[in-house]
Amino acid sequence: MCGVVGVVAYSAVNQSIYDALTVLQHRGQDAAGICTVDNGNFRLRKANGLVRDVFEEKHMNRLQGSTGIGHVRYPTAGTSTSAEAQPFYVNSPFGITLAHNGNLTNAVELQDYLFNVARRHINTNSDSEILLNVFAHELSVNPAMVLQPNDVFKAVKETHKLVKGAYAAVALIIGHGMVAFRDPYGIRPLVIGERIENDKMEYMVASESVALDAVGFTFTRDVAPGEAIYVDNKGQLHTQQCSDNPKFAPCIFEYVYFARPDSFIDKVSVYQARLNMGRKLGQKIAKQWHDLDIDVVIPIPETSCDVALEIATELNLPYRQGFVKNRYIGRTFIMPGQVMRRKSVRRKLNAIPSEFAGKNVLLVDDSIVRGTTSEQIINMARESGAAKVYFASAAPEIRFPNVYGIDMPTVTELIAHGRDVDEVAKLIGADALIYQDIEDLVAAVAQGNPEITEFETSVFNGHYVTGDINQEYLDRAAGLRNDDAKTNTSTVEITNIDLHNEGA
Repeated sequence: MCGVVGVVAYSAVNQSIYDALTVLQHRGQDAAGICTVDNGNFRLRKANGLVRDVFEEKHMNRLQGSTGIGHVRYPTAGTSTSAEAQPFYVNSPFGITLAHNGNLTNAVELQDYLFNVARRHINTNSDSEILLNVFAHELSVNPAMVLQPNDVFKAVKETHKLVKGAYAAVALIIGHGMVAFRDPYGIRPLVIGERIENDKMEYMVASESVALDAVGFTFTRDVAPGEAIYVDNKGQLHTQQCSDNPKFAPCIFEYVYFARPDSFIDKVSVYQARLNMGRKLGQKIAKQWHDLDIDVVIPIPETSCDVALEIATELNLPYRQGFVKNRYIGRTFIMPGQVMRRKSVRRKLNAIPSEFAGKNVLLVDDSIVRGTTSEQIINMARESGAAKVYFASAAPEIRFPNVYGIDMPTVTELIAHGRDVDEVAKLIGADALIYQDIEDLVAAVAQGNPEITEFETSVFNGHYVTGDINQEYLDRAAGLRNDDAKTNTSTVEITNIDLHNEGA
């Protein structure tokens, strides 16, 4: 999962993009990058690390220009080397730089197409570089030196025909403007906003609406599945549906875990969706698990706090904060490598013994993926004196890999795959384990927008909405995306790339 930002303004955009990436940091902590256009040239800075660490004052001073894009990344395929930090760049046609959130499911076939047909070389393992080159090739088919909006939309339309999977992308075309587009299923989120400065309209696209809020843009709407947004170098906004058969199926895990609670995605309040999840899960516990002698409901911070509060309300039980979170430790789900995840949990959370001593506690989390965090937290609760530890998950059992940009790569790393609920409970050490039903999860989110009739829920039921996933693909993806592959990192370090050749 990654975060993207694009801004077209009439003054410097470096600080706005930096601030937007900071509030999107939860979407990726592996690498960050910003590219701006200054006097007809790209200024690019990208490297591994958090936004605050990647961009020093000297880098911000170089990132001049009134148009720019930004990206925060965490790795799903390949390695976490900074060689795969984004945005990526190609010099033909015109000069294009692109940032991408998602995962292409036909990347292998596309790389062959680019080499044999388009005569383009891919230099990394990133499918984002592939997406950039596909789009660039489709633009290069047009011989015109000055692109018209229809030329850009035609390139996006042809890209949609070639590319499969999930993608929300934003790109800059030197001398022409900024283009953003979303896959025909709308799996990954993308929003657009605007603001008026000195009687001139400025535009911004981002992965979540909270990024717009952070820099003073007003949310306009979600970019539709298959739609392209083009803001030309005169500041004029153009939009067009570029898919022949768009279908609305946003990723439901955005609401469960990834998105910030203060974001709206596809007209759904993430905060309200989580309240709905808690209410439905609380009703399930009251109906099916009424024999549990629960004394207190305790969330595993922070995503599950809203869920847990609603569960406590439904069960008429006390809600307590039993864990203190160290906010300077990265999210364990995003960290590459199971060993690192195991080491980080106890550095990330510390229990308050008085909230556990002698009590039967219901711990609430947003989901259970590998079970690593759940097992250790349950142990922490017992070590703090809990008599019994029950565990509730706001999401159903995660039994299948994700192929659309979330780090759930192989079934061997998913604790619920091939196991029933009692077996999972035993492995994580819970006295009882309650999962949300998938029907209730879908209803909890869909309540905010009845126009959404289908969600991307493949990790729960194995149904992949793009219709192109088979076992051969899953086997290949598992080899590329397991923990061993990610720990094979390169020593390449991209400290600064200035495409105006002023040096580092």
